[in-house]
Amino acid sequence: MSLIVQKYGGSSLATIDKIKKVAENIINKKEEGNNVVVVVSAMGDTTDGLINLAKKISDEPDKRELDGLLSTGEMASASLLAMAIKEMGCDAISYTAYQIGMRTIGDYGKCLIEDLDDRRINRSLRKDKIVVIAGFQGINSIGDITTLGRGGADTTAVAIAVKLNAICEIYTYADGIYNIDPREYDGAKKLEEIDYEEMLELTSLGAELLHLRAIELAQKYKVPIHVGLSFGNVEGTIIREVNTMNMESKPVTGIATSDEDVAVTIKDIYSDINILSNLFEALASKKISIDMISQTAPIDGKVNVSFTIPKESLGECLNIIDDFAERENVYVDKDIDKFSVVGIGMKTSSGVAAKMFKLFSDNGIEVKMITTSQIRITCAIKQSDKQKAVELVIKNFRH
Repeated sequence: MSLIVQKYGGSSLATIDKIKKVAENIINKKEEGNNVVVVVSAMGDTTDGLINLAKKISDEPDKRELDGLLSTGEMASASLLAMAIKEMGCDAISYTAYQIGMRTIGDYGKCLIEDLDDRRINRSLRKDKIVVIAGFQGINSIGDITTLGRGGADTTAVAIAVKLNAICEIYTYADGIYNIDPREYDGAKKLEEIDYEEMLELTSLGAELLHLRAIELAQKYKVPIHVGLSFGNVEGTIIREVNTMNMESKPVTGIATSDEDVAVTIKDIYSDINILSNLFEALASKKISIDMISQTAPIDGKVNVSFTIPKESLGECLNIIDDFAERENVYVDKDIDKFSVVGIGMKTSSGVAAKMFKLFSDNGIEVKMITTSQIRITCAIKQSDKQKAVELVIKNFRH
């Protein structure tokens, strides 16, 4: 008998009819001879609705109270799904984070899971019950309800799978993971498997299918994640450690694009490591996320420094820069797309960057900034060139 942890997202639970359909899927899995633990998100757009309600009270709702409010969405889903399973003749029980001792640390709205107590889950499984757990939430050291950040139910599911030494299945609106978002690009190809490192890179670059910390946790404890469509029998994608003998044949696994950043350039700033350190420390203190960074060689003791930040952080970023440089020396480029190719095969394949930049040069695509890792190449290009860049890489690199 296998122990399976399944997670269903909000789109899978958006209506009562869908909840009943999910209940049927779970019962079918149980009748195949498996013990089943289910983690749920809030129904449909419930979380957005609760946030909007809170903002009718306050433009900046108290974070502790907001976490308590948002956690009710997953609680409702868990109770309704357990009711549906029971109504269909199979025993089930729902639990909140408090009831399974899901302990968290960190700030409200973005807590990290510290540990959980699996005793109640195991007692219920021994009584042949299906266990349904409210995802996305936890309890901190002083007993307050906390949340894990949007998409955090994925992390709840992986954490429970780790604790129970179980199989992890995450069901969502997509029938697997693609080399590029199939909702935006024709010709996207579904992947049978993808390495943890590749999935981490793609997710950090804007792919929104899974919660980043869920992948980190799965990689740490070597828990494979099966990702597939909520309703259907189509094979999905497995996220796991990939050991491909012929990496050179597939240097690029996936492509990620993002229009959510701007590039900030500070011209003629003194080439003093203390100045740059203080600047980036000040940005970090305001939790402004910096991605791509480049610097020119010093000329007469001065350099130009460029970096990318999320669009919503621009105003606060410029206010901080005012303490380090004259505003007329600051240039903001809003017309950028962060275009990234990711592939674990790059570790053993040379010339991927050269080939990609040659394709861009031959087709009139300007590269404004570049950053790389062992398995990723990211460049800032014009937003109008994004579609052309995707098509060139898909056509010229084997997937």
